[in-house]
Amino acid sequence: MADLTRVYDVLVVGGGNAALCAAIAARRAGASVLVLEAAPKFYRGGNTRHTRNMRCAHDAATQTLSGPYTEDEFWTDLLQVTQGQTDEQLARYMIAESKEMLVWIAEQGVRFQPSLGGTLSLGRTNAFFLGGGRAMLNALYRTAEALGVAVEYDAEVVDLDIDAGAFRSATVAQGDARRQVRASGLVAAAGGFESNIEWLKQYWGDAADNFLIRGTPYNRGTLLKLLLDKGVAPVGDPTQCHAVAIDARAPRFDGGIITRLDCVVFGIVVNRDAKRFYDEGEDFWPKRYAIWGRLVAGQPGQIAYILFDAPSLKLFMPSLYPPIQAPSIRALAGELKLDPDTLAATVDAFNAAVRPGRFDHTVLDDCRTEGLAPPKSHWARRIETPPFYAYPVRPGITFTYLGTRVDRATRMLMKDGGPSANMFAAGEIMAGNVLGRGYAAGIGMTIGSVFGRIAGREAAANARH
Repeated sequence: MADLTRVYDVLVVGGGNAALCAAIAARRAGASVLVLEAAPKFYRGGNTRHTRNMRCAHDAATQTLSGPYTEDEFWTDLLQVTQGQTDEQLARYMIAESKEMLVWIAEQGVRFQPSLGGTLSLGRTNAFFLGGGRAMLNALYRTAEALGVAVEYDAEVVDLDIDAGAFRSATVAQGDARRQVRASGLVAAAGGFESNIEWLKQYWGDAADNFLIRGTPYNRGTLLKLLLDKGVAPVGDPTQCHAVAIDARAPRFDGGIITRLDCVVFGIVVNRDAKRFYDEGEDFWPKRYAIWGRLVAGQPGQIAYILFDAPSLKLFMPSLYPPIQAPSIRALAGELKLDPDTLAATVDAFNAAVRPGRFDHTVLDDCRTEGLAPPKSHWARRIETPPFYAYPVRPGITFTYLGTRVDRATRMLMKDGGPSANMFAAGEIMAGNVLGRGYAAGIGMTIGSVFGRIAGREAAANARH
């Protein structure tokens, strides 16, 4: 049990990647640190438990990365997926700082593996954690605890004492007990509000009842709401989020990475009316997979179906659940409870529009449709070889983009425009500064690691002075 009666130099609220990077950085800078994690120990770490990799700029190939990924290329990719809705100064600073992160993270005990190939196309840009997110998280906890960081679980912050932009204390709930925790500075790293369905419904309406939450059920936005209510300036559109298409058979919470589907580029996607609604081959999957949650959220009943045939079955990593299979398109429609005539007409129209080309899922190939709306710009092949397969998908929300506005030192900015005296933020709770919309694979871990390290370093320096 941590000693909640002492005054710590730095209080870190949250228990995932951003929080641990902050805690380790602050402790290595000489600060006393307390981490408060709202979840039980087994579920510690928020969405970090389900991650696989991190995107960082680097100048040359390494043992785990197949080639260079420059700062300018990283910036171009970010600009493309956000469509310009990002704080350029902060984003470029993050990208520059990311060049040190693979070494720094490894120094904290995290191990990497050769990157995955296949449809992810991330071998050059993203480093994969050996053992996945849980192994990465456990390594950070081992290092933090060995350094003397105190950690308390089942400890949710339910109130904050903030005076003129300065943090004084936090009220912590543990069961029926309430305790006041004081510290010289606060690092907020407790994620977004994606697990708070009622809050989501304020912006999405009843459609949010059909959303599945890929990660932890503990990210309810309690700390975020407290900060915004007590004068911290908000950033980000509350309707924007990291949302992907996941298997509709997944659990409501905590399904994680194994419920994600990476087969959209190999087939077509239809809605409940058995009609296509977007270009499945618009760009490489790591740059487009995070738009499909919002696309499905905009369809009737927030449901869609990915259809493909036998030649595509083994070209992607499968979901936890097997695909639905049938010997014909009409039979598949019956399994999916779609109108068979409409689905058959949709597939026939697609097949007729496919133009011959050389199929290659590792490049923007010349397999496309012609005269079809919406088009399929790349990787278009006729769906004609039985058996036929389908996955039902729903919006899978990873994290929300409404958050706290920060400067490059991760210091929270107040609604009056001035900086907080001693409050910092890192990770998903401030991701909206960089991600106004869209997503590129692995960038959530970049935001958490880079700004977590900065926040811990700055909070420790602030406490010393």
